[in-house]
Amino acid sequence: MRMATPSIPEDELSRALAALADPTRRSILEQLSWGPRSVREICEPYDMSQPAVSKHLKVLEAAGLVSQVPGNRQGPRRLELAGFEKAAAWMEAYARIWSARQRHGARTTTTTHKQPRKKRTR
Repeated sequence: MRMATPSIPEDELSRALAALADPTRRSILEQLSWGPRSVREICEPYDMSQPAVSKHLKVLEAAGLVSQVPGNRQGPRRLELAGFEKAAAWMEAYARIWSARQRHGARTTTTTHKQPRKKRTR
């Protein structure tokens, strides 16, 4: 039986997962979970330049996880839940599929590894 998976363009999913793979970007997302922040505020806890933090923000924006006010380069950044929800939906769908496969595989393994029958003696 085939399970339906959420429709999400592969490139969008790949960008979101790649963005989430970096610990600095996850830390930036944690900051933004408390509300919008300016680039200057986002830079404060890091020992890196503003251009370096801005590069991380661009990756997060390209992944659809962060946004800013259009036309305001220095405007506050905010968390965008839609990007997370799409990635989470994909992961949840595959977690169900893989879990079902493991359960099925466990049943198959148990049934195929039964004790061998003893030969009848005549």
